[in-house]
Amino acid sequence: MAKAIMIQGTASNAGKSLLCAGLCRIFAQDGYKVAPFKSQNMALNSAITADGFEMGRAQVVQAQAAGIEPSVDMNPILLKPTSNVGSQVIVCGVPRATMGAADYYRYKKELLPDIMAAYRRLDEAYDIIVIEGAGSPAEINLKADDFVNMGMAKLADAPVLLAGDIDRGGVFASLYGTVKLLDPEEQDQIKGLLINKFRGDVEILRPGLKQLEDLTGKPVLGVIPMLDVDVDDEDSLSTRLERGGKVGLIDIAVVRLPRLSNFTDFNPLERMEQVTVRYVRDPRELGNPDLVILPGTKNTMDDLRWLRESGMEANILKYAERGGAVIGICGGYQMLGREVSDPDHVEGGGTLRGMGLLPQHTVFLGEKTRTQVTGTFTAGQGIFRDMKGISFTGYEIHMGETTLENAASPILTLEDQNGVRKADGLADGNIWGCYIHGIFDKGESAAALINCLLKAKGLTAETAAIDWADYAQQQYDKLAEGLRSALDMDRIYRILNKEE
Repeated sequence: MAKAIMIQGTASNAGKSLLCAGLCRIFAQDGYKVAPFKSQNMALNSAITADGFEMGRAQVVQAQAAGIEPSVDMNPILLKPTSNVGSQVIVCGVPRATMGAADYYRYKKELLPDIMAAYRRLDEAYDIIVIEGAGSPAEINLKADDFVNMGMAKLADAPVLLAGDIDRGGVFASLYGTVKLLDPEEQDQIKGLLINKFRGDVEILRPGLKQLEDLTGKPVLGVIPMLDVDVDDEDSLSTRLERGGKVGLIDIAVVRLPRLSNFTDFNPLERMEQVTVRYVRDPRELGNPDLVILPGTKNTMDDLRWLRESGMEANILKYAERGGAVIGICGGYQMLGREVSDPDHVEGGGTLRGMGLLPQHTVFLGEKTRTQVTGTFTAGQGIFRDMKGISFTGYEIHMGETTLENAASPILTLEDQNGVRKADGLADGNIWGCYIHGIFDKGESAAALINCLLKAKGLTAETAAIDWADYAQQQYDKLAEGLRSALDMDRIYRILNKEE
């Protein structure tokens, strides 16, 4: 039977996911077999496990930090928003339904057996389980039938560490207010407080820390600095989407679609020294980059409408007419075609004209494709002709089926985890698209893409890129080192062992 510890936060984006990843790494470094767990995750960044199931990106990161293979048991419920009031409900890695918020709130108690079965499997297989909460436990309107914050802490008999984000301001009030909004039994479950994302001299905080401890009766177990670590992001709250910063030799503009998903696809490119990755929402921001990327989306048809109505489509089409390079990934690939249709009302129904940049059309189907793949570029056109022969790894996660028109030829050969081979993707001049998320994670494919763009500018420098997986492992070690220096790990171990 595993020991458990839980990280909850005073609000979304308080740093819970990163703190859990760091604790997973620390416990693994200390010789324990450790697994992450989050009963319910709401995020558009997801991933596919080796056995073909879908789970939240944050728990994949935490599993990688723990040195284990990700499993849907670590995130049994995943909600992927399809609109402002509705989400696709994914249970144990498989889509079950699309529901409005009120319908899901009434339905969610039926999911508790799935959650507890997943938790029990981890409980039997690991020494320590690091549990992540969601949002804030002080969302008192949602406390009935809660199984993600204090409700989950009770079910797992897990002591709780409550984290607040000092960078956004008001951290003392948010920590104190969160504690005092909880029932006495729930307050007893909290064994320590964490102050996250601190910039400056911690000595200045000391008087406030003492008063906070006196008011809440809870010890402050660490003031964690704003750590300079680079790991995959959970969702669209990521500061990555707002960054300015360096200007590289290669300027890549990623269109920030309203329902943007799996933007972690481009993290490996952003890390490369020669490259600037910009996320653009306003057509005036597009400029004249070296590459425009249309990323994945949870609702291709709604985001295609936005692309058209905002004027972004017109700017991209003019850019393409001038010979500009455009890549579409998953939903972005679907948009690049002639037509997108939804006869089964998977995304609301109807048919839309596509951007017309690739000779293909997409029909949405009720069943989601979910598989990990390896593959090779079997063809390349335009400035991307040198991509031919380049290998990659990645995964598919989509509802649509795309058919090529006019005897067009695919550009990728894939092999899934069952050894099944198939073709994917399409190119026309400097424009190409495919369904493969994570296609640039392998250093070879990221370097080949950037070298093509450099060559198109008359530059000949060879690009060096390490695999994203190798880079991530370095970052997990860096994260663990930063947390060890900031946290009272001796006391955290005592709390884990129920010694206080």
